[in-house]
Order: sequence, then C-alpha cells, then structure tokens
Amino acid sequence: MRMFLAILICKLGYFIGKIGKGSSMPGKIALKICPDILKRLELPGEIIAVTGSNGKTSVTEMIAAILRADGKNIIYNQEGSNQTEGVTTLLLNHADWNGRVKADILLLESDERYAAKTFKYFHPTRFVVTNLYRDQLTRNGHPESVYNALSAALSDINMELILNADDPLSSCFGRGRRENNIYFGLDKCDISSDKPTGVYHDGAYCPVCGHKMKYSYAHYNHIGAYSCENCGHAKHATDFTGTSLDLKNGVLELDNKIKISLAFRSIYHVYNILAAYALCRRVGVSAEVIAKAINHYMLQNGRVKTFKLGARDGVLLTSKHENSIAYDTNLKYIAGLDKPCVILIIIDAVSRKYFTSETSWLWDIDFDLLNQENIKNIILSGRYCNDLAERFSYTSIPSEKWRVIESIPDAAAELRVNNNQDAKPDDLYVITCFSDRDKLLKLTDK
Repeated sequence: MRMFLAILICKLGYFIGKIGKGSSMPGKIALKICPDILKRLELPGEIIAVTGSNGKTSVTEMIAAILRADGKNIIYNQEGSNQTEGVTTLLLNHADWNGRVKADILLLESDERYAAKTFKYFHPTRFVVTNLYRDQLTRNGHPESVYNALSAALSDINMELILNADDPLSSCFGRGRRENNIYFGLDKCDISSDKPTGVYHDGAYCPVCGHKMKYSYAHYNHIGAYSCENCGHAKHATDFTGTSLDLKNGVLELDNKIKISLAFRSIYHVYNILAAYALCRRVGVSAEVIAKAINHYMLQNGRVKTFKLGARDGVLLTSKHENSIAYDTNLKYIAGLDKPCVILIIIDAVSRKYFTSETSWLWDIDFDLLNQENIKNIILSGRYCNDLAERFSYTSIPSEKWRVIESIPDAAAELRVNNNQDAKPDDLYVITCFSDRDKLLKLTDK
C-alpha cells in the first residue's frame, strides 16, 4: 500500500509541476512515504550510471542519443536531477502501479557525492566515471574526499567500471579489481604538453602512495600520461582510445577505425565522446552506429548555446562556478579562435543550489589565456564583477581591453549596439554558469 501511495503521489506531483523545484520534490515526498521504495521497484536488467566532477550530464545525453539510434528503449534523467530524490522521481514516474519500470536500459546521471545513497538498494551493471578533480570547494572539499564518498557506490565486484585512464585519481577505482574494468583515454596529440598545465597541479603527487608523479605528456591540467616510480600507479592501457585528434579542424579518430567531426572543438567534448563511446561499445553498439549518432553532435543540455544579440552572433559557454578547470577549458577554446571577438564574463550567483559569496576560486582560473590579439574587448558583469575586476588587475591583459558593467541588462544593451552600421559586429562569447545563464539569454533575440 505504501509503495502504491508513493508512486501515486510522485506521479501527481510531477504532473502538476507546482509541488516544488525541478523534479526532486516529488521523489523527496515519495521517499518519506516509503523510504525503501527504490528497493521495491522492478528495474531493467541493464542499469548504467554516469558520474564525475565534469561531463556527466553531457556524457549521459550522448549515451542516450547513441542507444536510441541503436533502437534501444531507454529511460534517463534528462532534466539533470542527479541526486537520490531526482532519481526516485524519474523511476516512479516511469513505473506502473506494481513498481515495474519498463525499458531496455535505465541510464542515470548520478551526483558523485550522493551515489552511495542513490544506489543503496540497487546497483548499476555498468558505472562510468568521467573524472575527479577540484570542483565546488564549498560543497565538495578536496577531490579525494569525493573519491572516498564515491567508493562506497562502486563496491559491487560484479559492476563493470568504465574509467578515464588519463585521470590519476578516478582511475584508482580500478585498483585491486581483477576484472570488470574498462579504460578509455586519448593518445598523445598536437595539443599535448610535456607537463601538466594550470595554476595548480593535482597530479603532482601519486594519489596512491603520495610520492612525486612523472608525466610523459598532459592534454589539459593534470589529465594525461602519468606514472609513479614508487608504487607503479600509472596510466592504464586503454580499451577504447582516441588515437588521433586534430582539434583545430575538429576531427577525432577512435581506435584507428572511425572519425568523428566535432561540433564543439573542446578537449572536454573529446573526453565526453570517449566516455560515451566506450560505454556504448560495451553494451554492444557498433562503432558505425556510434559514429553516425554523434558526428557533428551538438549537446542539447544547454552547455553550449548560440544566440543573436542585435546584429551580433553569440555563443554561450557554460563554465561551472567554483571549478577552474571548466573555466580554463572554455578560455582555451576562445583563445584558439582565429577571428575577432568580444567576451562577456558573468558571475552573479556563485551557486544555484546554496548561498555562498566565496570567490577565491577566481584566482585559480588562468584568465591570461584571454590576452590574445583577436579578443578586442572583455566585459565583466554581475554581482561579483568587482571580484572579477580585482582578479583581472593581476593579469597581463591590458586594462584598456576590459571593463566592468555590473548590470547584466546594461551589458547586453551595450553589446547590442552596433556603432559601425556598415560592418557586422564582432562575435560575442559569453562565459558563465547555469545559475546565471538565463539572466542573459532572456535578453537575447531568439
């Protein structure tokens, strides 16, 4: 009776859409009615989970697109509610009155800190871990604390782990497991550097023994080919590999077999494709079907949005606040453009989930990447524009190239004006977080 009531209330709450924020509240109420509801459900035989500091939403979306292209009936949390309550809402909304969830595959994006709670009553058959690194210090603390929290969710020895071989921390999940580990990674390519980059270096010391780590190459920050001479922890041989990458021309080669044309020429996007490719090959999808599904694939989750602002073409790049690696990756993308452009950086709310005015993470971002000749103007906007300005005052970017406009509407209005009516204005690139994204997009021309 409790299970039936929980399913009924959840379905009604989700349908009405006025019971709380997003898709979490109906599940939260259902769990109060029947705390072990997840144990009582009859789930599909194939359950895939995706987690990590960055990329989990994008990887989940691409996996869904590939599996559907292969004719699979899948259910996944498309809305992005990835904590226990959101997952509960998803499952109960797709369950019949007996608690049966009908699908070929259940695909779940999972918050890395809450995965152990979400998978207390059922275990994924395959678990993708994209990466683990500094992310939302106020919420997560050190990456190794997130590693410890996630470890409990990966304890089932029968679960197949799909791991990023190029990440020294998350690849540790495969240590001590004799089987059921699958690794993906990227071979050395034109964008690789001889050593890690970025303001800090989380790969400087081995996460297993604490001794100094050596790198043969790095693709970004500390993601690359590493080895510890003390304990032997090193980049694992990859089962699925990016064997060639031409980021300038937007071409990725997988396993020397297929070539993917990249809609978004970012190293982040490359690793998201690698994770999705590895998982889908493991569930039996052919390389040809995968290539067709994600060739020129543009994410639908809002990580990249194109828009018009008057006569100006715009691209919004979502960068997680409190995550300097996410920012650095998008800054590198813009820095690599060979056309004139202007930049708008918005920080109006540090988080959409909790209140904090902590902005020390701005000092970890390599804003000097924007000191490029093709970048004509940079506007800093939002509540924390003065924190941004203080950070910019310590960069090598000439002061005449950047300025502060606190009001987002005022910044948009100024960018909308074309002072030279005879020439098309420079393209606009906006860097901000989900918490601030719509504050600009609602001012643009659809």
